[in-house]
Amino acid sequence: MPETLDELDEAVTSCRSCPRLVRWREQVAAEKRAAFRDQTYWGRPVPGFGPPDARIAIVGLAPAAHGANRTGRMFTGDRSGDFLYAALHAVGLASQPTSTHVGDGLELYGVRITAPVHCAPPENKPTPAERDACRPWLVREFALLRPTLRCVVVLGAFGWQALMPALANWQVPIPRPKFAHGAEVTLPAVDDGPDLTLLGCYHVSQQNTFTGKLTPPMLEAILAKAKAISGA
Repeated sequence: MPETLDELDEAVTSCRSCPRLVRWREQVAAEKRAAFRDQTYWGRPVPGFGPPDARIAIVGLAPAAHGANRTGRMFTGDRSGDFLYAALHAVGLASQPTSTHVGDGLELYGVRITAPVHCAPPENKPTPAERDACRPWLVREFALLRPTLRCVVVLGAFGWQALMPALANWQVPIPRPKFAHGAEVTLPAVDDGPDLTLLGCYHVSQQNTFTGKLTPPMLEAILAKAKAISGA
């Protein structure tokens, strides 16, 4: 089992556990979108992004086929990422408001971004079996973040449901808390470690942002709250 986040990220990128996802991510990387025809796609599992001493984690769904599956960095190179990073910058958690490619100079301040599924799925819909196969990576990631982690912003119901079984170091109530935009749940640590606060937020998908279901002020309010709770 990886002992550091760097080791974990390296191990994640070599995973081939889910045949359907492997086929799809590599097919997309070979066929490409016309606008990116001259680019070399990442076409592998996408690791988490952010410092190892993060006080806030952001949990999404899975890499986008022509976003992170192309660039190799979470929420980088698509409109969902544009929306997220602009909000992170607005509240002082990112060095710049855009995220276009791995070498663009972007830094996150006290935040790590990850997902319960690390490969781009067809139609953005991982199966329950694929979600469960990827869970050990998320369990280990949160175990490594535990010394500093204080708050998690969960983007969407899929991420909310997928995250709960991965929180081995905190007490998740039964029945499990339900997802809602603005939901707030504090989970006690299983021992004398720090508690963890979960904040629910609508996903930054174009379906939500183009329709106004999620607006920049709504997202910024959630991120500002996470910043205040965590001390990031």
